[in-house]
Amino acid sequence: MPLTLDEANRMMQSAINKAKELNINMSIAICDAGGHLLAFNRTEGCIWISAVAAQGKARTATGFARPSGEISPDSPVIQSIMASHGGMIPAQGAVPIFRGGELIGSIGGSGGTGQQDEDCAKAGLEAL
Repeated sequence: MPLTLDEANRMMQSAINKAKELNINMSIAICDAGGHLLAFNRTEGCIWISAVAAQGKARTATGFARPSGEISPDSPVIQSIMASHGGMIPAQGAVPIFRGGELIGSIGGSGGTGQQDEDCAKAGLEAL
């Protein structure tokens, strides 16, 4: 069963709540299994580039079915994939979403440190 918009919205609210708890302004992106944007929010005061970064991190987590921080940008294979499938950002802050062992999407954040971004993404994941 694919990730629904209702599920994505619940995850989004949980991730935003975590960002507020950490007192950071953040962009949160949720992608479907194909790496396409399903839900997005940017909190007040968040820098605009965080919107691009959150989506790129989420797309990376979906594309590789691993947390975006585990992808090495130094690998020639990864560089080739990123060049041919633009919009991926291999930096900490996004996690894949699985249901019954099947990849159904990803959630990523940007606006804090890499660890804070990932903590917010994981908080969103817990709402699923």
